[in-house]
Amino acid sequence: MKSRICTVLLACLLANAAVAQVSSTLSPYSQFGLGVLAEQSQGFNRGMGGVGMGLRGGQIVNAQNPASYSAVDSLTMIFDVGVRGQTTNFKEGDKSKNASNAAFDYATALFRVWPKVGVSVGIIPFSNIGYSYSNKSFVNGSSSNYATSTYSGSGGFSQAYLGVGWEAFKGFSVGANVSYFWGNYERKATVVNSDAYVNTETQTYSAKVSSYKLNFGVQYQKRLSHEQAVTVGATVGLGHNLGAQANFTRANSNTQTSVVTTTTDSVPDALSLPLTVGLGAVWQYKNKLTIGADYELQKWSSLDYPHVNAATSQYVSASGMLRDRHQLRLGADWLPNPQSRRIWGHIHCKAGVSYATPYYNIGSSKGPSELALTAGFGIPIVNTWNNRSLLNISAQWVRMSNSAFITENTFRINVGLTFNERWFAKWKVD
Repeated sequence: MKSRICTVLLACLLANAAVAQVSSTLSPYSQFGLGVLAEQSQGFNRGMGGVGMGLRGGQIVNAQNPASYSAVDSLTMIFDVGVRGQTTNFKEGDKSKNASNAAFDYATALFRVWPKVGVSVGIIPFSNIGYSYSNKSFVNGSSSNYATSTYSGSGGFSQAYLGVGWEAFKGFSVGANVSYFWGNYERKATVVNSDAYVNTETQTYSAKVSSYKLNFGVQYQKRLSHEQAVTVGATVGLGHNLGAQANFTRANSNTQTSVVTTTTDSVPDALSLPLTVGLGAVWQYKNKLTIGADYELQKWSSLDYPHVNAATSQYVSASGMLRDRHQLRLGADWLPNPQSRRIWGHIHCKAGVSYATPYYNIGSSKGPSELALTAGFGIPIVNTWNNRSLLNISAQWVRMSNSAFITENTFRINVGLTFNERWFAKWKVD
């Protein structure tokens, strides 16, 4: 028993390294804020558009609402891992470019420790940073002298959590996730002029975070009849300063004299997490049909963010660069025939949609909004010793757009494998 739990924890630590080393985005929008926010859903609900506030069950690890952990039974040990692969089309005006990548997504585990108490551990990315692009522009109206600007960045932030869910009384559960929140980023902007007598300038922005993150959740499940049940869920994520110092370096080099002039500046306590609140509900019918909806608000507008003041050229923390993020999610899961002896009757069919507003401004304009459509399947893995594990596969189309900027269309394949085993059952010998 102890060795199996240690194996799960070791797997989570290995997944930790994967999260830290690989960015799952190539978006130029990841140069703003803390990067492109990662989805917090797992394989079982990714195909449902990420609905999760009201989802609970003994065969899933729903880290979006820690109150759901209390649904796990005394014989179950669940380990869930996910990966993704994607192709993105970037379009601006009449120019278009495609790029592809793949990355580790998440790793979670869930087991019961006391009656009505479930414990979960896992690693889930929070945001991703990864981009590289350049452009040319003529200088001072010249038709021959131009400047080449190159922008690149890498990094991201992750959360390793320990969560507990407790059914305080029949139908009502509470829970909490305590996370170690860490990560870093480095962003560079280099301007090279075609005139050899003009300096080359490189601006570097960097920060490193090592902090915590707290999330709380509640769920109430009410059975309307023998065939129907409704679950309502709510979550709160406490916002706080991450205690990170943001650094800025400007290096100017003269190509004729080979003299490099470097200036540095920093902003203490520059990065913060926002207050996050969510509310959702799920309706279930005969254990065959599940329909859910979520709303989530992230209060980014109340946070300052470091930037270079155009008037003073100083690196300072300023308000008005971030904005509140609103997200709506709708999804459904249909199980054709749970009583069938054929495998087709036990394949979960999923579909969902989500829409999110941006959490940052680009200059005086808001960033791109995000629309996602998903569909997928949950395929049972049946063999002589296990019939409760699932292979979750979903396809996802995500569009990030603002008429003034680049439009991104991403086609993504998500694969999640849920190992659900009866580790705590006692063998009987006749």
